[in-house]
Amino acid sequence: MNQRIRRLTVGLIVLFGILFAQLSTWQYINEEDLVSNPRNLHGLYAQFDKPRGTIVTADNQVIAFSTKVGKEIKSKFDYQRKYPQNDLYAHITGYYSWGYGRTQLERTLNDVLAGTTTQQELEATGNLVTNREFFENKDLTGSVQLTIDSRIQAAAKKALGNREGSVVVTNPTTGAVLAMYSNPSFDPNLLVSQIDGVANKTATELQNDDRKPLLANAYQERYMPGSTMKVVTTAIGFDTGFLTLDRIFKDSRSWTPPNTNKPIRNYGKKVCGGDMAEVFRRSCNIPFAQAAVEIGPDLMVNGASRFGFDERVPFDLPGAAASTFGGLAKDFADSLALLAIHGFGQGQVQVTPLHMALIASSVANGGRMMQPYVVQQTRTHSGAAINTTAPQVWKTTMAPSTAAALTELMKGVATNGTASCCIALRNGISVAVKTGTAQLNPEGQRQRSHAWIMGFAPAEAPKVAISVFIKGVNDEVSASTGGRLAGPVAKQVLDVALSLNP
Repeated sequence: MNQRIRRLTVGLIVLFGILFAQLSTWQYINEEDLVSNPRNLHGLYAQFDKPRGTIVTADNQVIAFSTKVGKEIKSKFDYQRKYPQNDLYAHITGYYSWGYGRTQLERTLNDVLAGTTTQQELEATGNLVTNREFFENKDLTGSVQLTIDSRIQAAAKKALGNREGSVVVTNPTTGAVLAMYSNPSFDPNLLVSQIDGVANKTATELQNDDRKPLLANAYQERYMPGSTMKVVTTAIGFDTGFLTLDRIFKDSRSWTPPNTNKPIRNYGKKVCGGDMAEVFRRSCNIPFAQAAVEIGPDLMVNGASRFGFDERVPFDLPGAAASTFGGLAKDFADSLALLAIHGFGQGQVQVTPLHMALIASSVANGGRMMQPYVVQQTRTHSGAAINTTAPQVWKTTMAPSTAAALTELMKGVATNGTASCCIALRNGISVAVKTGTAQLNPEGQRQRSHAWIMGFAPAEAPKVAISVFIKGVNDEVSASTGGRLAGPVAKQVLDVALSLNP
């Protein structure tokens, strides 16, 4: 009998040991998996029902914060997020919603905002010992400061108006994004609402909207660039020696490239030709088609890759689309006609508006394309820096001498070319730009055209670079040109940006 009791005792001790080991494994080793498991509602409730830190602009405007849920709202939570500027920053901040999760900075910087980074937890440990007020409040939340200037961002939205498209403004020497607004946008307050049915109704409407307002067309969508692509073709031509400033192109109304019997025409079927300054300021199509064929598939594709085509832009917001040149060198070898139309931004070339602003920035910055970013710094609750973004070169797109030559060509577009109607800046500040009118349909079909302008100012000592894209969704947009439609938008935004940084 005693032997049986001893065996039972040993067996129970072993079982308790196994149970203790399993509980320890679940509680400590697998803690992170348990917390993030979608079936662990207790963990999700605990995370969601806490305050989060603020997101602020470069000029210290709060654009996201946590607030107590009002007593008039029946909710199981005490807190929810607020976005006081409604749709203005939606594609940057994203949203933090019980029903629809986290997006954009609310997702990528969740640890900082929630106060769970190692630095914040260590700071909290010290404060618990030395700071009675902290011990009582236990606020670990951090904050995020952006590079976005609220005044430039507001100017971008106002200038774009109701038209679908985007405005991107950058600092060409650092890569900091000073403004980035896309229309259509959405109000994240409705997606985080705890009023019965509001979030669900809003999400359904947004998901069913053919304009895709949940996607930022500034960096998550790509479009045919039209004649703004001539900046890239010209840079490749100068760097490879196939183009020079004194190159003369014959006056032509049409030109038929190799491998096809379909002619290429200038915009509006105009006769166009002359030296580089002339064909660039007038934005003739035929010279740049001929240049692309002369340069050849290998050098054109390699040159495009130096500008970051067919490579995802290293941006600190999620979901950035990659621009594409539309083919490999071997694809163009048997279709020089396709290479020709890619030389002036038609065909299968696709570019994001953010990337177009970076292309303009690289001209302004002597051929150095900086890595873009919207987060300047993250901080603990006490204000100590967690991480500060340092500028980094992403691509070397062209030689400094090529950038200088392109600057002069782009100044000619503003003073005596396709943008001279609409881009004269306040106080006579010089500007260098290139317009684009991307024709979406073949000849004979009802025309749809995107309108573009990209550039920088002041031309001699650039402080800001810009791209404006207006989507060709209706006859009003398609009947105009990049200079006449996107030019006034760029002027309004540049006037504001330069007034803040004289």
